Amino acid sequence: MSAVNSLDFFDIDSLLDDEERMIRDSVGRFVDDRALPLIAECFDQGRFPAELIPEIAELGLLGSSLEGYGCAGLNAVSYGLICQELERGDSGLRSFVSVQSSLCMYPIHAFGSEAQRERWLPAMARGEVIGCFGLTEPHGGSDPANMKTHARRDGDDWILNGAKMWITNGTIADIAIVWARTDDGIQGFIVEKDFPGYEARDVHHKMSLRASITSELYFDNVRVPEANRLPGVSGLKGPLSCLSQARFGICWGPLGAAVACLKEVLDYTADRVLFKRPLSANQAVQVRLADMARRLASGQLLALQLGRLKDSGRIKPAQISMAKWNNVRLALDIARDCRDLLGGSGITLEYVAIRHMLNLESVITYEGTETIHQLVVGRELTGHNAF
Repeated sequence: MSAVNSLDFFDIDSLLDDEERMIRDSVGRFVDDRALPLIAECFDQGRFPAELIPEIAELGLLGSSLEGYGCAGLNAVSYGLICQELERGDSGLRSFVSVQSSLCMYPIHAFGSEAQRERWLPAMARGEVIGCFGLTEPHGGSDPANMKTHARRDGDDWILNGAKMWITNGTIADIAIVWARTDDGIQGFIVEKDFPGYEARDVHHKMSLRASITSELYFDNVRVPEANRLPGVSGLKGPLSCLSQARFGICWGPLGAAVACLKEVLDYTADRVLFKRPLSANQAVQVRLADMARRLASGQLLALQLGRLKDSGRIKPAQISMAKWNNVRLALDIARDCRDLLGGSGITLEYVAIRHMLNLESVITYEGTETIHQLVVGRELTGHNAF
């Protein structure tokens, strides 16, 4: 009788089809061979490994769940597995792919004109055009209806003014998907980096997502052609639907971080000898390891079912909220506990736990704070909006 897989306690692997396994394994090899050798140094230096973008694109990971326009057209579970493996490397890698795919390519695919799709999506799938997503503003992100950025019609153009904050990929982006208030409701615009009055600045002194680019965006009377307005949506439905796409990936990504931390601490406690026996032979350590495995297994099962619901067209936003809340929380708790079990070594970048722990402090906040997702679930349960 074979032993249980410590990192796949309920044999999720057997529930995947051959294509899903192949995609997971190919991304896993990329992470092992290309990302992990350099990601700790990138984190230490506060540098995004942009040199990996061509390889990420070559693997078909940009816009992977979209149909046509050079995109791979993969199912939702495959996209989730991509996010899981990338975040096993680092949250910054998954954030880059998530923003490019779910927050930038998705709205062009879903709400753009055919001319916009043809112009932007193939180049974005090839990694030749990078996008960023401008929704959150400096005064706060949990209430997008309180948007200050605005656009007014001026002949055949729009004049855009305002600012956006905490923008992944901002200073390397060729285009920004910017949401602004207009007389006709909230509208989405494709703002190109060379438009006069548009500026992106990096956010410095971060202690989290250091291997990721975080920016501020400023719009000072930026003239945006009508041809760059996303015609297929108006109101908060547009940006919120993009967030649902991105949050789905975040339900999977942190599981990869948790796997990386648990694997490392299982190896460490097996090798570390204290008081004449391995650390893993200690009851207190085993209880903590068992609890981590329990949390991870529950999150893996939840993510897979969420993916199957999405692929069958039955997914609900509240289900995404519960999964994002549950899976980021469990990953953060596992990373923290692994950091502690590593002792003094746990604060160094020679081990992955501290890096994942710090990254997950951001992941639990962005794309909806933990409290926001709890309230979304609460509203679903009671019918009362407590926001």
